[in-house]
Order: sequence, then C-alpha cells, then structure tokens
Amino acid sequence: MHTAPLVLDGRPVAVTDVADTYLSRLRGMLGRSPLPEAMLLVPCTSVHGVGMRSDLDVAFVARDGEVLRTGVLRPRAFLGAPRGTRAVLEAPAGAFARWGLTAGTVLALPGSFPRPA
Repeated sequence: MHTAPLVLDGRPVAVTDVADTYLSRLRGMLGRSPLPEAMLLVPCTSVHGVGMRSDLDVAFVARDGEVLRTGVLRPRAFLGAPRGTRAVLEAPAGAFARWGLTAGTVLALPGSFPRPA
C-alpha cells in the first residue's frame, strides 16, 4: 500500500491510501484507527461493511477517473458497483460533502487513473 494526493476536478482534497494488492484491498479500512482521510481500492467492483463500526462514503470510479455513482456504506452492508467500475474510493462519512464529490466528478490520483490525451 502507498499514499497519494487525491485531486478532484483539479483541486487537492486529501491524502489517500491506495490499496492495490489483494491483501490491502481485503483489509480496506477494517480495524484502522483513526480512519485514513480516504482509501482507493483498485481494482475493485464491490465493497462490504462487515466488521466496520461506522458509515463510509463510497464512490465507484471508472477507468478514466470519473465518479459513476456515490453512496453510503453502512456497517454489515454490501454495495455492488455499476458497470464500468474500475476502483472504489472510500472515506469517512461526510467527507464527500465537504469535498463536493458527486457522480460526474473527475478524480486524479497519480499512477492510478491515466488521463485521456
């Protein structure tokens, strides 16, 4: 796992833990205290709240960095991704509202989402 700055529509908003191995994606935010500002699970097409104690904001992200859909993952719940999802961005509940992240927002994370030419 490594960290990278999360940039939404050209604005840096958070430092993100990038979970890009099987084990780091499997663990996700489980057991982390305090929770990181954000975590990107890549590749990923579904998330679960088994073992979680608090709600998380979740964004399903396409290969080009566009947010396809957002939602709130509650403890013990499961969220499947829409078609075209390449990664899932998780953050503590309320972060997306502070950042202005909604469906259609374009995020950039160095090395994770190649920008089209």
